[in-house]
Amino acid sequence: MTSSAATRAQGPGRPKDMEKRSAILAAAKALFIRNAFGGTSMDAIAADAGVSKLTVYSHFGDKDNLFREVIRSRIQDLLPEETYFFDPQAAIGETLLRVALTHANLDCNAETVGTFRAILSDCRQGNPRYGKLIWEEGPVRTQGLLERLLRQAVQAGQLDIDDVPRATVQFLTLIKGNLMLRQMFGCTECPVSYAQEIEATARAGVAMFLRAYLPR
Repeated sequence: MTSSAATRAQGPGRPKDMEKRSAILAAAKALFIRNAFGGTSMDAIAADAGVSKLTVYSHFGDKDNLFREVIRSRIQDLLPEETYFFDPQAAIGETLLRVALTHANLDCNAETVGTFRAILSDCRQGNPRYGKLIWEEGPVRTQGLLERLLRQAVQAGQLDIDDVPRATVQFLTLIKGNLMLRQMFGCTECPVSYAQEIEATARAGVAMFLRAYLPR
């Protein structure tokens, strides 16, 4: 086989293209968090990724699509679908605690807080697209997965819930309390370590949720 034929057989440029795509996503994620949606240009993303702006457009089309892909990739990495797996043989309290601790730790970490601060900055400047894209790819997706888990638990007789969508929002609110808001305002001083408070709040939220929705 000639060298040109071998190149065609391997799919020219594919590994390099994937490396460029990963570099673009990494650069975009860092810049969006640091400078918000409105303050991040495709030129800056290309420069940080070490590629041309044409390469960025060829991979993602436009800034909205690139940002959506950044959020989708990040959320799927941090909250994979397996997080919401329902095992009818497992105690529902343990299942919900697994979800609660994952969500609470993610919502209260520095990167998430930085992302939400960037959202507020963009909304204040009259540019809500950043927040809408995060809402669609983040909370809408994860709430749907959690809602499916709760419905499965109801069908298995482990929970008694009339309004599952509302109960889903209640659960997500209970497990993080005001910890994320405290981070947003820079108020992180706690009587115990912050990690311990996150876990204690998540456990208390699960306990309260179960008191409301366990079958009588």
